[in-house]
Amino acid sequence: MNRTLLAAAVVAALAAGAGGGYWWAMKNAGHAGPPGAAAPAAGAADGKTQNGRKVLYWHDPMYPQQKFDKPGRSPFMDMDLMPVYADDGADAGGVTVNPRVVQNLGVRTALAEKGRLEIAVQAVGTVAFDERAVTLVQSRTPGYIEKLFVRAPLDAVRKGQPLAHLFVPDWAGAQEEYLALRRSTAPGAQDLARAARNRLLLLNMSEAQVQDVEKAGSPQPRVTIVSPSDGVVGELGAREGMTVMPGAMLFRINGLSTVWVNVDIPEAQAGSVVPGAGIVATVPAYPGEKFPGRLQAVLPDVAAASRTVRARVELANLGGKLKPGMYATLAIAPSASRETILVPSEAVIPTGRRTVIVVDRGESKFEPVEVEVGRDQGGRTEILKGLEAGARVVVSGQFLIDSEASLKATTTRMGEAAGGKEYVADAKLEKFGKDTWTITHAPVPELKWGAMTMEFMPMAGGLPAGFAAGQDVKLTFTLDKDGMPVVTKLAPKGTAK
Repeated sequence: MNRTLLAAAVVAALAAGAGGGYWWAMKNAGHAGPPGAAAPAAGAADGKTQNGRKVLYWHDPMYPQQKFDKPGRSPFMDMDLMPVYADDGADAGGVTVNPRVVQNLGVRTALAEKGRLEIAVQAVGTVAFDERAVTLVQSRTPGYIEKLFVRAPLDAVRKGQPLAHLFVPDWAGAQEEYLALRRSTAPGAQDLARAARNRLLLLNMSEAQVQDVEKAGSPQPRVTIVSPSDGVVGELGAREGMTVMPGAMLFRINGLSTVWVNVDIPEAQAGSVVPGAGIVATVPAYPGEKFPGRLQAVLPDVAAASRTVRARVELANLGGKLKPGMYATLAIAPSASRETILVPSEAVIPTGRRTVIVVDRGESKFEPVEVEVGRDQGGRTEILKGLEAGARVVVSGQFLIDSEASLKATTTRMGEAAGGKEYVADAKLEKFGKDTWTITHAPVPELKWGAMTMEFMPMAGGLPAGFAAGQDVKLTFTLDKDGMPVVTKLAPKGTAK
């Protein structure tokens, strides 16, 4: 049954956009219907009432484009035909569905409510060094590297750990001069000693190194370079025996107490993340373990190829578990959004050119409403325009309802577009009934109709004298407000209109 319902909904939707071809399909379907089916009707069944309401015709709700002039069993579905009343679908674009059909379809509804979406963003990023925890080790004086203790990049180092021994020739002579003046008893020697000491400081010796020279009483031209912090050697620019010039970078120490995660956030979700938001990261290497952190910055740049915004996350790296190059999955704490109308996401029907929600107006009346949607989260969608809080929206079966409403709107527009205009075609009279005439006509290019045999509403006053079944005629007709063809004039074939 569900497959049949789905097939019927597709047929109804196709019929809604078929224009003039809709009538061709409808009439052919009527002639090709199964034997014993109720006869198709072209218009209102005059004088027929039910429950005090005027019946226009009967139809199968699963195949609404086929009309019948009396009740009976549907030739398409195992069900009774349903009456369509004159007061049904009074509102443009709306549709009234028989309560029993609503029950059979399992139509469910929900209230549109005011609320806020908490947009949680999931993203994947790459662990990288914290560029703010980088220290450069340089030489402040020219010299030679005599001994190197760290020989490879990414070697781990601790704060105060020796990195290299540096021999500084310029220090040797300056220190000898200072020590000699310090020991001298000649007049003015102490003033010269103070000047020599200041020269040592100007040669980039530290106060501690000068004091070491004073304690030793002999020149100390060699200096040990130590690591200023814990981390790894991110870049190694020193080799044993090489000459070092002032300002040369010898070691780049990258700290690992904190790390960055560079994450790409889809452009559509960039407005949902703000600096300072809480982060929980997980990595495949440590299943089940969570690493908390903060969104440090949303960078002012959008990648043209991927349409993503780069964000920077800072994580504490206890135990050094997080290593640069690892992939990390991040859950960014939701940010509160503006208050809007919220509906279940399954109520939203995107059609490509517009977005529609079917609203239950009560008493089995439904109306498709065009809306503007916002973000979607957790099975709920923001409605920015087109719907008020408290409206009851259809969340299941709405596709069939929307198709039937579109079908009725299409036929109404066809009738209105006709505006009483008359069309002429060569035709052959087939048979005459009380409510309809069967006529085979040639193509009608203005309506994009091909040649076919179809039902027409009789002309006022009935069949004129001199015309009979089987006769070739010049047919003049118009379309009524429901899009039904109505004979307005008959003339023998070959005469003018």
